[in-house]
Amino acid sequence: MTQSTRVWRAEHRYQGGAHADGVSTAHAFSFSGFYDPENVNFGLLVACNEETLAPGAGFAEHPHRDVEIVTWVVDGELEHLDSAGNATVVRPGDVQRLGAGSGVRHVERNAGEGVLRFLQMWVVPGAFGTEPEYEVVRGIADATPFALPRTEAVLHVRRLAPGEPTELPDAEWLYVHVVRGAAELDGELLRTGDAARIAGAERLTARAAGEGAELLAWEMSAEPRYG
Repeated sequence: MTQSTRVWRAEHRYQGGAHADGVSTAHAFSFSGFYDPENVNFGLLVACNEETLAPGAGFAEHPHRDVEIVTWVVDGELEHLDSAGNATVVRPGDVQRLGAGSGVRHVERNAGEGVLRFLQMWVVPGAFGTEPEYEVVRGIADATPFALPRTEAVLHVRRLAPGEPTELPDAEWLYVHVVRGAAELDGELLRTGDAARIAGAERLTARAAGEGAELLAWEMSAEPRYG
């Protein structure tokens, strides 16, 4: 594989603004009212939205279909309700997956008293029209891979002490997002909200800088296949 790295800084994300009272969003890819034909996906990842919700704020019931939605809470408590009867509260350290399949509706809102911040990431599945699925992994451990069913994508979580290194997976498409802190990767210093898109990733190591880092890394071996 020939390796190439492109860094997307937090300040270059499209600021979606307030969708409703107390809700703001920053998009890494084309999404909603923002469209850039050169930035619609990386591997199977088609969305990586940074959401900030004030206490009591949220997204009213809305539909999804044929997408795997993975949510990572940074701060606060996220309440999830869906048309399949699932009702949960997701907290920092939990991984939530909503496999929309043939169609599902859900509500998301801030269930806590403080500000809620979370990442919501959308992955294209390998099969369409399947049964909806839902799961939450509580307190996922460091270096424990979370393989998404029905996709060729694996999520890796890394929490690093200052100066601590971590090996990253080899992948045709590797997307590394800095949730908090800072890390050095492939000659670049990445800070909170920054992301690296690495094609043909091989033998890469990230090292925490400053006071440490929390990273999410998507290992992907395919691109979207439609039709």
